Amino acid sequence: MPASTRTEAVHDVLRAELLRGELIPGQKLRMVELAARFGVSQSVVREAVTRLAEQGLVISTPQRGFRVRELSVEDIAHLTETRVQIESIAQRMSIERGDVRWETEVLAAHHILERTPLTKDEDDTTVNEAWVVHHRDFHRALIAGCGNPRLETIAQSLWDSAQLYRRWYWVLSDDHHRDIAAEHRRLKEFALAREADTAIEVLTEHIERAPRKLAEYAREHGVDHLHQPGAAD
Repeated sequence: MPASTRTEAVHDVLRAELLRGELIPGQKLRMVELAARFGVSQSVVREAVTRLAEQGLVISTPQRGFRVRELSVEDIAHLTETRVQIESIAQRMSIERGDVRWETEVLAAHHILERTPLTKDEDDTTVNEAWVVHHRDFHRALIAGCGNPRLETIAQSLWDSAQLYRRWYWVLSDDHHRDIAAEHRRLKEFALAREADTAIEVLTEHIERAPRKLAEYAREHGVDHLHQPGAAD
């Protein structure tokens, strides 16, 4: 198998584990251990992890190597502000430019999302991985009518960066009574009704809610960085 293919495989597995919250914020990524786990050279692992660093999911510190990005309250605020600005632009452009095919794709993505359970069962708050995928697809569909692939790529990169925060929002916050399905219905309805100002208002609140709850958690616990309760540093 070519080195580039091995790098891609390692990158994809680690990225999926990061976005699922399986790697703890601040956790060291040890090259020797990862090379042994994947059965590849350390150079392959380093290239894969460097790509993750370029995506903002991992940080590289001189003399300390690579670590999973910590969940900083300041970074949450900056990321959220940027997401609101970028996704609002893309959403408005989609509403202005989107055609019947765009409308159909939004409807289809929402239909699938609405019929996928958010959690594994009623007594379990663990997020259903299928729901995570369909949630991403719905938000992609909402802005896919903008007609600007570069803007879509930027928006998707920011959305992926926020995935870590969304995971910890479910772990740390007590906001599980939230009717997120109703929020998605409103996003769909206002987008397809071509009511751009209202759609963006709803989108902004939708984006800002989880970061706001995480910030409240941080203030209540007197911390600047968020950690899973009981997790080792």
